[in-house]
Amino acid sequence: MAPNVTSTTTLFLAEAAPAAAAASPTATATATVTAADAKEDPYAWKIVWRNVLAFVYLHYASVVGFYLMFTGQPMLKTYLFTLLLAVCNAEGITAGAHRLWAHRAYKAKWPLRTLLMLFQTLAFQNHIHEWVRDHRVHHKFTDTDADPHNAKRGFFFSHMGWLMVRKHPDVRTRGATVDLSDLERDPIVMFQKKFYPVLMPLIAFVLPAYLPTVLWGESGWTAWYVCSMARYTLALHGTWLVNSAAHIWGTKPVDKNISPTENSFVGHVAFGEGWHNYHHVFPWDYKAAELGNYNGNLTTAFIDFFAWIGWAYDLKTVSREMIEKRVRRTGDHGDEVWGWGDKDMSQDDVLDATIVNKSD
Repeated sequence: MAPNVTSTTTLFLAEAAPAAAAASPTATATATVTAADAKEDPYAWKIVWRNVLAFVYLHYASVVGFYLMFTGQPMLKTYLFTLLLAVCNAEGITAGAHRLWAHRAYKAKWPLRTLLMLFQTLAFQNHIHEWVRDHRVHHKFTDTDADPHNAKRGFFFSHMGWLMVRKHPDVRTRGATVDLSDLERDPIVMFQKKFYPVLMPLIAFVLPAYLPTVLWGESGWTAWYVCSMARYTLALHGTWLVNSAAHIWGTKPVDKNISPTENSFVGHVAFGEGWHNYHHVFPWDYKAAELGNYNGNLTTAFIDFFAWIGWAYDLKTVSREMIEKRVRRTGDHGDEVWGWGDKDMSQDDVLDATIVNKSD
């Protein structure tokens, strides 16, 4: 998945003007240096300091928020309100931006799309249009230079480092090829995109801190640090674990040839997004998992509830037979062999092997 903290990680770069470059030997030398800079290592970390500073404050504020919670200073209603916000926050990403809009794994009537848009705004991981663009690029070019959070560049980079530096050039080049026309036809998505600068701070930070102070007399600072900062930062890390941990640690029962894994811990903390090996094979399954229940997949329960009341429909999934066929073909069965004669060696390998100077 592909959350961000600001709408862009582009730095303001000063470029030499062509006319000035031809004016003098000094200008020519400057132009030569500029050309050399253009060929510099695309993996070099060009830090976006405003994002770094934002993360420093977020984590400082979240530590304050967790201190307040662990020392019992918020009111009981504030704890419950924060938990409710965290659930809504999660569903805005998992059921909304991810399974509905990024993968079109199901369809939703306008009341549910509106609700999910508001929840996704609460999560503040950029507006839906940008979130989906980055996520579709991630799936099309997983763990390559075109992947915004390429896990081959390490845990920290894929977890949050990618948000602190300028993107690899391939991300922008390949990202321009991804079709987003379905989003541009959705008035709810485009409404959010247009008014995001107003909606986001109001829904994600102001109201979560303001409502507890006026409704049940919570301290303003406590509400800010607990309901806004701690809740938001913890939710970010839950989402980021899908990009990092679920691409590095875990099993690969469906396809051993790809990097995404099945990670039970991530599955639980990310509301069902940790069954990532399966998800990358069948991204259009609304369950995002091969599990037959809601254990470690609360988002599937959320979607099923709204399907029951008629707000969600055309839920796409994968048959058990199709899953088993794919598992037999590409899954990691743990059937590596120690050498010739191992009982797990396939008959096809035995028959196809070449034996030189074979004895009678």
